[in-house]
Amino acid sequence: MFYVFLLLVAAIGGLIYFWFMFQSVPGMAEERFGELEPLPPDVGVWKRDEDSAEAHSAKERGLAREIRLYYDESSQRLYRQVRYRSLATDDIVETEPDELVKRKRVKPTTKA
Repeated sequence: MFYVFLLLVAAIGGLIYFWFMFQSVPGMAEERFGELEPLPPDVGVWKRDEDSAEAHSAKERGLAREIRLYYDESSQRLYRQVRYRSLATDDIVETEPDELVKRKRVKPTTKA
């Protein structure tokens, strides 16, 4: 039983060590896991959604659906934001909650 406890303490210590190293050493996480894919070129630009089912539903209610990707630099996360504008007054009538967009990790190619 003592050996199980000893292995558990060692595993927890190892996890804490690796977490600390990934947070402290620049480039260690990118080298191990790969870099995040690049941001899309249209980040921060509102675009009218014309094709989705939600856009057709909004148009029937007299609204225009607009979508943009927003990059939060402090948390380094990419969000999809949706808002609805009135077609008559061009005022923002409604918004949807922000949706987190998962970015894939791309491993760097090794140069021989």
